[in-house]
Amino acid sequence: MSRVTYQTLANHLETVMVGQRQTIRWLLAAFVAGGHVLLEDLPGTGKTTLAKAFAQSLTLQFQRIQFTPDLLPSDLLGVSIFDPQRQEFRLHRGPAFTEVLLADEINRASPRTQAALLEAMGERQISLDGQRHELGEWFFVIATQNPIEFHGTYPLPEAQMDRFALRFALGYPDLEGELAVLTAQREGHPLDTLQPCADHAALNYLRQAATAIRVSDEVSRYLVELVAATRKAPGIAMGASPRASLALIKIARALALFDGLEFVTPDLVRELAVPVLAHRLKLDPQARFSGLTAEAAVGEIMRQVAAPV
Repeated sequence: MSRVTYQTLANHLETVMVGQRQTIRWLLAAFVAGGHVLLEDLPGTGKTTLAKAFAQSLTLQFQRIQFTPDLLPSDLLGVSIFDPQRQEFRLHRGPAFTEVLLADEINRASPRTQAALLEAMGERQISLDGQRHELGEWFFVIATQNPIEFHGTYPLPEAQMDRFALRFALGYPDLEGELAVLTAQREGHPLDTLQPCADHAALNYLRQAATAIRVSDEVSRYLVELVAATRKAPGIAMGASPRASLALIKIARALALFDGLEFVTPDLVRELAVPVLAHRLKLDPQARFSGLTAEAAVGEIMRQVAAPV
């Protein structure tokens, strides 16, 4: 049933996001694992469309907020306003009180506003005026940013990057895929007619089934060795944290579930190593100026750390 549910969701999303099977696979796996996603790609590649299609397909409440330099934390979280009739302060909730939050161009907001999301992403709660407000089990952040535009942006700090379980790009479609997009939108956007195909019961079942996927001691050790190697590899000033190990194993379990497996394989760990680990690494200046990238560093680590047979 779990694999059928995943296939149904993936096929449904691909009617809108043509040729993005890998992207859809990782996005669904992050959600099932309870993580958040950072989409880093060029404008016009479908980041916003993917987030909207995801929320519509899963019958989840969706909010989008455009991050700008003048955006305040209260614009995101909400603010208490005095009600003269009731003689009390009432909380006007911001867009963060939702199930799927699209933080569009997150690096355009000030560090203060970026930091307002830290508690929500880490603990699924918001603290305002000394009171704690739960966000619910489905709270899921999909943030976007442009990797090549730096004017008027504020790079996300390491603590914020570590809150994202996955970072990946959609990329441009191939020729046939782009032709399919043109055909699909000839008389309107497929998103306008997209119907839900999974309810909360199905999503709960997926999450529970993922936790039952087995992870052998050998695979666990291999995963931890990969993460630990990022902390001592040449050219890396700051490696991945234990939070990265937890994200890697949880998302690998979700992928195993999608593939109809009862256990996590080393190949699944290797598939996820770059999107889970690369954005958490901080390169030292000399290595960065010499052309080393975090993705290349993770790739070299995977070549050096032997996978279990």
